[in-house]
Amino acid sequence: MSVDGGQPQKRILEEVRDLLRVQHYSIRTERTYLDWIERFIRHHGMKSRADLILAPEAKIEEFLTHLAVDGDVAPSTQNQAMNALLYLYRNVLELALNGRIDAVRADRKTRLPVVLTLEETRRLLAIMDGQPGLMARLIYGSGMRIMECVRLRVKDVDFGMKEITVRSGKGDKDRLVPLPDTLIPALREQVARVRIMHEQDLAAGGGSVYLPHALERKYPNAAREWIWQYFFPAQAVSKDPRSDAVRRHHVNEDTLGKALRQAVLRCGIAKQVSPHTLRHSFATHLLQRGTDIRTIQSLLGHNDVSTTMIYTHVLRQGGQGVRSPLDDLSLTTV
Repeated sequence: MSVDGGQPQKRILEEVRDLLRVQHYSIRTERTYLDWIERFIRHHGMKSRADLILAPEAKIEEFLTHLAVDGDVAPSTQNQAMNALLYLYRNVLELALNGRIDAVRADRKTRLPVVLTLEETRRLLAIMDGQPGLMARLIYGSGMRIMECVRLRVKDVDFGMKEITVRSGKGDKDRLVPLPDTLIPALREQVARVRIMHEQDLAAGGGSVYLPHALERKYPNAAREWIWQYFFPAQAVSKDPRSDAVRRHHVNEDTLGKALRQAVLRCGIAKQVSPHTLRHSFATHLLQRGTDIRTIQSLLGHNDVSTTMIYTHVLRQGGQGVRSPLDDLSLTTV
């Protein structure tokens, strides 16, 4: 079978895509896996299925080593490529990989998270407005990841219990995070705007949204129900890349990133700030208030408490918590 097309049988990338969709993988995972598999095929110049199944362990090992040595990729990136190739061989080609894959491993670098001070956070959030401003406050106030925020549904925000249910977070796990009291009025206004938008979509013959895990087949009418609408919808409808259905998707996460970068410049904050910085700041500021590390682990959705422990390093004043000897001198000028 040809890898690059022209033959009656499907191209290998199409086989991978089709199986990923049958198994309900996310569109992001689908695109990531297809990209890595295509890069793997091009790297080795493979033209047929026979090329793929000839010495697969050696080919995978060489490609992963190339990523680490020549590409200088992060360990997580190398692992991502590995997972994509294992999926190709085990699930699509149905080939057992019995040999060892001893690729050179990418160096694991220790990176401390960028964290804003309370004053920097206050200044930053104070000048952000509109939907991006509301999303930024919600991420900082709840500790959600940016994609967890943009994928929120109306039904996931419980004003009565003052909590938000994060559905299918990292590791496909649900968890509860706090709903800040100060955001309730603004979030209620957001719900009202979404309701009006949804009613207009229904009147125009639309009003459906994407439903995960084949729920649309199980509950045919759920996609048009109010509770399933995105809490932060896009301004315009768009075509679903998988089904070609015209729907209103959630807002693009880049919208918040751009608004945040502009706000950082306006504030004059000399730090590399991203939406994830708000999540880091949430965790660090909770620690400063004396919140238990296990509670923070649960709120952030970390599997291992060692991941959460990184924020304890940020709390130290000065490098490693050491007071500089220069501060003990009575020098007033340099």
